Amino acid sequence: MSETLTSGEARLQAQAAPEGEIAAATHTLVIGPYLARGASGSGHGPAAPTRSVEARLDEATGLAAAIELDVVESLAVSLPRIRPATYLGKGRVEEIAGLIRAREIGLVVMDCALSPVQQRNLEKEWGAKVIDRTGLILEIFGRRASTREGTLQVEHAHLAYQKSRLVRSWTHLERQRGGFGFLGGPGETQIEADRRMIQERMTRIERDLDAVVRTRGLHRQSRARVPYPIVALVGYTNAGKSSLFNTLTRAEVTAKDMLFATLDPTARATKLPHGETVILSDTVGFISDLPTPLIAAFRATLEDAIEADVLLHVRDVSHVDSEAQAEDVGEVLRELGIETSAERIIEVWNKADLLDDDERTRLMNLSGQGKVRNDRDSAAPVLVSALTGEGLAALNSRIEARIGRHRASFAVALPPEDGAALNWLYENAEILDRRAEADGTLHLAVRIAPEKEPRFLNRFAAARRLDRGG
Repeated sequence: MSETLTSGEARLQAQAAPEGEIAAATHTLVIGPYLARGASGSGHGPAAPTRSVEARLDEATGLAAAIELDVVESLAVSLPRIRPATYLGKGRVEEIAGLIRAREIGLVVMDCALSPVQQRNLEKEWGAKVIDRTGLILEIFGRRASTREGTLQVEHAHLAYQKSRLVRSWTHLERQRGGFGFLGGPGETQIEADRRMIQERMTRIERDLDAVVRTRGLHRQSRARVPYPIVALVGYTNAGKSSLFNTLTRAEVTAKDMLFATLDPTARATKLPHGETVILSDTVGFISDLPTPLIAAFRATLEDAIEADVLLHVRDVSHVDSEAQAEDVGEVLRELGIETSAERIIEVWNKADLLDDDERTRLMNLSGQGKVRNDRDSAAPVLVSALTGEGLAALNSRIEARIGRHRASFAVALPPEDGAALNWLYENAEILDRRAEADGTLHLAVRIAPEKEPRFLNRFAAARRLDRGG
């Protein structure tokens, strides 16, 4: 948020009720209006589903639960086609209206993208607030973002979305409150003032974001002076990225069995087994039908992923729709300009602890970990469990091999009294092998980053070059 607020903004925020209280007190119905296979959309809806209806509805319910909505019922609706006025057919609208009255529903979540007209018409028919998938995801992001940049980006995306809606949420409850979330919008008397305030606020946020981007640029320049490889974790929301991040770095990033538990990017320096220091970066989880404004808004926070030396694509292989989720992640990566077939991507099959024995064996064989010899620089996935630590040694070896793929390796002999040289090698190179002779002479195999190679050769002129990549 900006440092100063207009009097209107201050008044609206002062009148705001806690979002959690509103959510917990609101009976919510989640509807999955999915096109039947072979059906055609109308520009406001998804194509025929590539994943199971049950899994899609479960995900939508999980999104609602992520902001503590009181979901009293969820139902899937098979659509032969999408209706321009109400998305659903007239009979379905009337049937659901009866359910809403019977269950005293205050909020309906539609797991699709609604046009402003469709949203307003459904609210009139049902006498309840209606939000679509985009609105729900924006609400989650608004509740979870904590850094200044994340908060500004989410608010800007909120406002851009709301601007097309003319009226904001919960007007049927006649709440005279503000903020920019969808849970607890203003009453009708505030609409005209809010239209003007939205545009003014968006302009101010854009100025603030420009300043934040400049600051991030300075941070990147500072980091470039002490260059460490960047290893970024990407993947579908709730795939276990934060748990894996915590295990690899011994950090305490929020890791919950919940969609979008992590929104703000987190980075930590950590050492790989052979001594290489890397920056490990945890990122926001992706999801199918991610709102386009959010992809654009979070591009800056995904800079570590865009510029990473190695990308760990973390997948929940215990999930029934793991393959479809992987396709969704690939689509978002491509929108960010990241080539998904690039050699820097390592696919990490997480949650091995949730697999039965047969499936575990099958995936172990597919990954190559079930074989006696496993190529450290293989393109095969790595099966791991962030919870139990299974497979993490193989993952670290794969990361090292991928980082070292274009690095030179050398054999170095050191006299036992040259502790300073040994310390320099441990600080600046990867120690791949170390042997000591009877007289104390050390023989080391080391791998060195290209930018450090000139200094290395100047100090260790007698070093013998080994094959590239170690």
